[in-house]
Amino acid sequence: MTAADHAAAYAEVAHALADYFDGLYFSDTKRLSRIFHPQAIYACATEGELMHLTMQEYFPIVDKRPSPASRSEPRVDSIVSIEFAGPVTAVAKLNCAIGPKHFTDFLTLVKLDGRWLIMAKVFHFDMQSN
Repeated sequence: MTAADHAAAYAEVAHALADYFDGLYFSDTKRLSRIFHPQAIYACATEGELMHLTMQEYFPIVDKRPSPASRSEPRVDSIVSIEFAGPVTAVAKLNCAIGPKHFTDFLTLVKLDGRWLIMAKVFHFDMQSN
């Protein structure tokens, strides 16, 4: 990847991740479905046991959850890094928060048919007090 290719790919992934951050902040699975591949996995072991969900299991949880926006929570989301294994494979490290949970997300993305999609979300969270 040339420097120009890398910069363009970084901008594409960052732009695609806007749907991820907005989807979480507004509890909007229509936005999330634009960035998550239908066969993506969702995994966490923060509480000592593996939580492993499919998108069919994860999206209904998001749909039922009051959104951070509806509670007027400040947006806390940022891209820490994006690394590329090649022109169609990337890993993004992100930070975000929903209520008292502050997340570190590792997202593995692939570019299919001109679109960057999350294939795996593996994350850790810490509880923050106000």
